[in-house]
Amino acid sequence: MTNVNDALSISLLSELITTNQLARARLSKALPKGMELSHFSVLNHLANTASERTPAQLAKTFHVTKGAMTNTLSKLETAGHIHIRPDWDDARRKLVAVSPSGRAARDNALQAITPMISELASTLGTDKVRAALPILRALRIRLESDS
Repeated sequence: MTNVNDALSISLLSELITTNQLARARLSKALPKGMELSHFSVLNHLANTASERTPAQLAKTFHVTKGAMTNTLSKLETAGHIHIRPDWDDARRKLVAVSPSGRAARDNALQAITPMISELASTLGTDKVRAALPILRALRIRLESDS
């Protein structure tokens, strides 16, 4: 028999999972044709990062396997959105950076999804969004510390 705290925890997890699925589906529909959410996420991260990243660092950042990240990076490189070069200090490693084309693709994607995100935030209201962020951030940090 579950107690009140267990039921509350299960409800929280259920809401998070459902919200994640719905948000991902809406974002995927709003992205420019041919761009996947994983592509946008990597381009956005690289555009906001001043330095190059290794595929392993990116895999860790996005909590995916190295194989999954390699697949995403391969598609982005084929599209000309990233540059992958050998690490001159360690030939076993590669370094990834966003290309000008990748920045433009990220900017176009951001422009495409911003109205949907803004509408959601507006519907909820600024106070609710501000109140939710610290809670969601704390949950993310807690979950990251368990992995």
